[in-house]
Amino acid sequence: MENHTYKATVNAQFEFSELGAGALDIIVENAHIFHILKNNQSFRAEVVHTDFTNKSFTIKINGNSYDIKLEDQYDQLINRLGLTKQTHYKVKDIKAPMPGLVLSVNVEPGQQIQRGDALLILEAMKMENVIKSPGDGIVKKINVEKGAAVEKGYLLIEME
Repeated sequence: MENHTYKATVNAQFEFSELGAGALDIIVENAHIFHILKNNQSFRAEVVHTDFTNKSFTIKINGNSYDIKLEDQYDQLINRLGLTKQTHYKVKDIKAPMPGLVLSVNVEPGQQIQRGDALLILEAMKMENVIKSPGDGIVKKINVEKGAAVEKGYLLIEME
């Protein structure tokens, strides 16, 4: 095993830092079962579920099940820099970015929308422009219908 240090979060409650496999005596019984010696204590570990992409695992140690999330040095650096925080932008209103003709409206009042959802199609200078949501929200009112001509800045959709 490589001798890198990790931070482990167990059952979304307990955090352990600077863990390294080098401090353990590990004997592989098969692909999913391991015998581990640590501080003169013996443990039987069984890997129940693995998700390498998210670095999360479910293991049983001496019959007790644990959900573990690992972070390597790069994950920890990204967290310290605050780059993992996802922000959600709530949409207030959708206005026409240019003058044009409404070809279709793809939403209706009360509909929940997410960032990137196609709201309507606006034709301008013989080009079809898909107007997408810049964030999350709920459609409150639609102020245009198919075939309507709008000017730049015209309030197309009101959001909650």
